[in-house]
Amino acid sequence: MTQLERVVIGFDTSLRSTGLGVVQVLGSVRKALYYAPVRIPQRHPMSQALQLLDAEVNRVLDLYQPTEAALETVFYAKNARTAMILCHARGVVVMNCAKRGIPVYEYSPSEIKRAVTGTGAAEKEQVQAMVARILSLQPPLQNDAADALAMAITHIHRTTGVLALQPETI
Repeated sequence: MTQLERVVIGFDTSLRSTGLGVVQVLGSVRKALYYAPVRIPQRHPMSQALQLLDAEVNRVLDLYQPTEAALETVFYAKNARTAMILCHARGVVVMNCAKRGIPVYEYSPSEIKRAVTGTGAAEKEQVQAMVARILSLQPPLQNDAADALAMAITHIHRTTGVLALQPETI
């Protein structure tokens, strides 16, 4: 990897369908290296589902060796059980990045929509279409994979160019 090359991985975490999206940045060129969901059938208990997620996250991290990672911030779920299950999946992702020294950055849903489409109120279909356009991919993209790519794109936009120069509001 050259000094100017970055590889950013985005994660759309869930226990049963975590989206993974890896984007290579070389100068001003952005290229999708990998994007797919990690699908885990309902028949697997949570402990086994986390083990399967761990194995796939490790495989992708080993294969693409990202330099940075991006996640969506934790949202407030109406169902506490759903929130706890989501946090277990996020823990798998964050732990595996931390073990490799990969810094993890978080972005809110509106930040992700704004970075990809220009508006924080964009619909899911608009985000998917812009992800495909930005990365020159054939639409339609699978939902979880498109969301993961959107997170990687958001991180790239927030750390390069004009957006990187904007101060954070408090």
